[in-house]
Amino acid sequence: MARGPGLPAIAVALVVALACSEKGFAQEPEPTVDELAVRAVVEGFKGALAAGDSTAALGYLHRDLVVYEAGEAETLAEYRASHLSSDMEFAAAVETTILQQGVIVRPGMALWVSESESKGEFRGQAIDAHGAETIILLPTDAGWKILHVHWSSR
Repeated sequence: MARGPGLPAIAVALVVALACSEKGFAQEPEPTVDELAVRAVVEGFKGALAAGDSTAALGYLHRDLVVYEAGEAETLAEYRASHLSSDMEFAAAVETTILQQGVIVRPGMALWVSESESKGEFRGQAIDAHGAETIILLPTDAGWKILHVHWSSR
């Protein structure tokens, strides 16, 4: 059975197509207020994880959150009860370096994509991983909230 392009290739193509369709290939413009707000939410969420602050981390998440991690889909309640604590432990123990990232904001949604390297030790195991992350955010009365997170690594 023939296979088409993988999800990462499709996601990258989508991001490039959206960016090029509106901005062309000129130098990167200054970020908009919404782009800055989206970056602040994502960075705040990651910072809260690294600090072990579950209350702050949960405050960045939309009530309809879906997280894809470790081959499972989790709701907000499931994430709170299962992977949140290990994500905080991992973020505190392992150094992650962003290799590339991008933000696209459209009316009613925003997309954050990034690739990173993580190195260190976690629960007695050496970590040397390349990760990909996709985060979708929605604007709410309380500001941007994370609706969907998909983490994968190799």
